Amino acid sequence: MTDPISDYLTRLRNAIKANHRIVEVPSSKLKKEITKVLFEKGYILNYKFEDVVNHQGTIKIALKYNPVTRTSAIKKMERVSRPGLRRYAGVEDMPRVINGMGIAIITTSRGVMTDKEARKLNVGGEVLCYVY
Repeated sequence: MTDPISDYLTRLRNAIKANHRIVEVPSSKLKKEITKVLFEKGYILNYKFEDVVNHQGTIKIALKYNPVTRTSAIKKMERVSRPGLRRYAGVEDMPRVINGMGIAIITTSRGVMTDKEARKLNVGGEVLCYVY
């Protein structure tokens, strides 16, 4: 697999389209941090890291749906920076997703965070994906 982050986003998108409640993805440090950001911003209901000794481990993610309309909290997830074409953003040209209604997940020297947090800390980095 050449792009594990793209695989992670695709598994989430497929589970949302199939109206699954829980999705399992292979674990990595970056995927764990992206999952934490999605939970903090209210896009997923809950998560659980299942680490196995001498193995990769998995992340179980409980997806969030509106109880009345059964629509997902995540409307769209779009990968921005790819292995063949990296996308970096400084503080001045930090992306705004849907005029601030969505988030851009960015990996910086201070960790994985949203575009708003990166602006506050005055740091730039690689734009991983947009979520709205």
